[in-house]
Amino acid sequence: MLRNIIHRPIAVTMTLIAIATLGVLALGRIPVSLMPDVDVPRIVVQMSAQGSSAREIEQSMVAPMRRQLSQVAGLKDIESSSRTDAGIITLTFSPGSDMSLLFIEVNEKIDRAMGFMPKGMERPKVMKIGALDIPAFYVDVTGGKPEQTSRLVSNVISKRLEQLPQVAMVDYSGLTKAQISILPDAARAGVAGITNADIEKAISDNNIVLETLSVRDGIYRYNIHFDSQILSVHDIENIYIRHNGRLLQLKDICKVEETAAVRKGIVESDGKNAITMAVIKQSDAQMSDLQQSVDTLMAQLTSDYPELHFAVTRDQTQLLSYSMNNLGWNLVLGIIMASMVLFMFIGGRRLPLLVAISIPLSLILTLLCFYLLDISLNIISLSGLILGVGMIVDNAIIVIDNILQKDSCNEHNVRQAVVEVAMPMLSSVLTTCSVFVPLIFLSGTAGALFYDQAMGISIALFCSLAVATLVIPVYHFNLCRQCRPRTMKVNVMMVRWYEKGMRHTLRHPKTMIAIFAGSIVMVTMLLPLIPKERMPETPHDDALVTIDWNAGIVAEENNRRVNETLNQVKELVKASTTMVGGQEFMLSHTKNITGSEAVCYIKCDSPEDCDKAVERIKGYVARHYPKAKVEAELAANIFDMIFSTDEPDLQIRLQKREGGRPEVAQTRMVTDSLQKRFWQTDIPRVSTETYIRFSTDAEQMAYYGVTYRQLYLRLKELLGANNIYEINSGGESVPVVVGHNTMDSATLLGNTITNDKGIDIPLEYLVKEVRSEDYKLLTANEDGEFSVIDIDRISEREAEKMMDYVGKITEDTPVKALFRGGYFSSRLMIGELIMVLAVALLLLYFILAAQFESIIQPMIILLEVVIDVAMVMLALYVCGESLNIMSMIGIIVACGIIINDSILKVDTINRLYRRNKQDGNAGNLHLLKAIMTAGHMRLKPIVMTSLTTVLAIVPLLHRGDMGSALQYPLSFAIIIGMSVGTMVSLFLVPLMYYLIYRK
Repeated sequence: MLRNIIHRPIAVTMTLIAIATLGVLALGRIPVSLMPDVDVPRIVVQMSAQGSSAREIEQSMVAPMRRQLSQVAGLKDIESSSRTDAGIITLTFSPGSDMSLLFIEVNEKIDRAMGFMPKGMERPKVMKIGALDIPAFYVDVTGGKPEQTSRLVSNVISKRLEQLPQVAMVDYSGLTKAQISILPDAARAGVAGITNADIEKAISDNNIVLETLSVRDGIYRYNIHFDSQILSVHDIENIYIRHNGRLLQLKDICKVEETAAVRKGIVESDGKNAITMAVIKQSDAQMSDLQQSVDTLMAQLTSDYPELHFAVTRDQTQLLSYSMNNLGWNLVLGIIMASMVLFMFIGGRRLPLLVAISIPLSLILTLLCFYLLDISLNIISLSGLILGVGMIVDNAIIVIDNILQKDSCNEHNVRQAVVEVAMPMLSSVLTTCSVFVPLIFLSGTAGALFYDQAMGISIALFCSLAVATLVIPVYHFNLCRQCRPRTMKVNVMMVRWYEKGMRHTLRHPKTMIAIFAGSIVMVTMLLPLIPKERMPETPHDDALVTIDWNAGIVAEENNRRVNETLNQVKELVKASTTMVGGQEFMLSHTKNITGSEAVCYIKCDSPEDCDKAVERIKGYVARHYPKAKVEAELAANIFDMIFSTDEPDLQIRLQKREGGRPEVAQTRMVTDSLQKRFWQTDIPRVSTETYIRFSTDAEQMAYYGVTYRQLYLRLKELLGANNIYEINSGGESVPVVVGHNTMDSATLLGNTITNDKGIDIPLEYLVKEVRSEDYKLLTANEDGEFSVIDIDRISEREAEKMMDYVGKITEDTPVKALFRGGYFSSRLMIGELIMVLAVALLLLYFILAAQFESIIQPMIILLEVVIDVAMVMLALYVCGESLNIMSMIGIIVACGIIINDSILKVDTINRLYRRNKQDGNAGNLHLLKAIMTAGHMRLKPIVMTSLTTVLAIVPLLHRGDMGSALQYPLSFAIIIGMSVGTMVSLFLVPLMYYLIYRK
């Protein structure tokens, strides 16, 4: 093909312009998001029952549903948690499962199980979790009257947001709902002899909605409507009630008013009452378009409602913009640094520019392929492009350098130079791609996630190979035919240094072999010492602080304590949103909390300020509320959702040996022992709740003639929970409640109940109050019920000591301990990555054996992998870095890249040594001559390709944002591996070749 196009530079140029135009157009259509849109194999089932205790929900709702859902096909794990008013079941499936079909099957199982559920129970909500279901941002609305603002948000503002084409839905919480309270005047009602039952009956009798009737009048027919529905406070006040011959209106004996309903949860923004809206992005929408549309709408809403204030928090679009801009600048810096290397080693202007243009050309072709393959631009795929920048120029450098080594740049020599390196370059591309392909088979969502990175690098390499073999020779032949390589000073110094190093290597082969053997020992010794984790830590200037007061306090007291606590860090916190008590969100993007818990989102100016604020909050709460428990975690983002980094480092699950959840005292015994033994570690307290249980005296109730239903209705009335009906007004329902204001238990039992004979019986005669302590959160899985102790911020050694200690203290007790957490998942992931490395090495061996038609020569090349891995692990250990997914991928990638240099070198040695054999020169001297000649020929390409790859990645060596912090361990491992691998390719590989083939 090169023969046909080498004399047609204009045709080649026009073709490139056309392809580049398509690539630029495709760039504007490629979706831009923070992370790839991968399916998270989890389904969440939410159940609710207002007023039910955690144990009631567990026994009557969650446990039967869990048993039913455990039969779903493809289920990997099922866990449930029950708390007051609500229960959640989380189903985890195998990666790659068809979540749409599983979603249908889960709903079918729920429909079948509804027959076993309590009567009147709402159908559970089923949610399929997607990577992009996390809110793009939250909008906090403050100002105005709470009830009016709530109606405006639920009926108008949220709907206007959902009308934006980039918005999938808006989820909100913090509404102040209204209710119509009917409070009987005890004195007046008593004089008139009217009871609450009479009032309820009068309201029900007057609230009639009849079907439409029709009447015929000659040839016409008319519809008749009865308008007797109660729709307002005025309608209720004017209801007539007749009793003992007297006719009264309800307003004569009752106080009827519209009031704020009792709030089980409160939301505040910077200390002001607020409503928070979670905005969910459409999966195919661009973040930039969403941000622009929302900014425009926010400006319009601010103009339309000047009394309201709109604040955007937890903005994922800013995180994306910052991360993408940083990665974009890193890409530009990488191109600049790679170009500087070209000018330094090649000299002149035309040849370096010829190599430099291969970078944008290959990138444009890559982006066009991204569009055709429906791959989005995100942190993962963009990092793949950055890794590919250094490798993109490698092929162009190798082709140009091989052309320049010919005597003249005529057509035959140009084509011959390209043919000589085409197969080794193709083999290099295949070996690099073969390193990335096994990453797709990582368990969990990580495998699906790194598909984008593998595709990004693979596409970039094949595009650069096409440019290097088809485009570069054409332009070199037509534009740079007279260009000859300059003798650069740096090249002369490099050759001298190389010859000196090769002489030393060949004179001391035992030392080099000892280094290789020592590397194997080093890997064995360092692997247990390096800390291991699933993912690297990323810097955040915001955090979610969850406070469990461990006391049955009301929402107002909870809110007061939270504000009191946040006042201690007001100089460090730039913005805050607090969610106190139960929240109204439909989706599971926000932690489900009870009335005695609070979630505080804090935003600071820097990660350091955020850490200080969290520590100060923990210290203040520990001093003033010693029973409380404080947990701090990163503010939720797509990265955390995909990798589930919120799991504790160690989770201790306690079960009775015969099965079932241990008593609170048994769990507390374990936590107390751990606190004494590991006093430097933050061991959480057992989260419990005090319940008030009313025990009825059946004998007394029979004696006084009071039924259970009468008692229940009287208690509902006294507690303000006797809803008669709801008035539907637009998109909301306003409950009508008959009863007194809420009261404490002592006042409650001081009231009376009227029996059928009209006698008032004190409630304390019939009901006894019993207080009991129980778990606040009841957890279970397919193996049964258990209690949980979550422990964070511990090392692997501490985790191992803690597991041994727990095993000893529970050995002779009725309780057994099971362990889970990040300690195990990180080890599992590292084990999988080691397996991936082994598979990658096998693939490399097969490809190299096929290329060289040799079983031994691939072993020579793969020997350097051991040294590279050892040196990278040593660098990780010395610098205090952990072994995680990203650093392991860096090791794998470095091994795949660096052997490309060795492939070219061994191929050149084979070609020269084969030529010597054909000339009858096959002794050791001629073998050494072939090795040294090949070393000189490939010295500059090897050094240049290594430098361009390393310098293209150097800009990623910082942790200023999530994208860069995510790539830091990967870049660190690649740079160390490439630096060491270059030395191995230059010196150790030729030595091993000589030792094997010498006679």
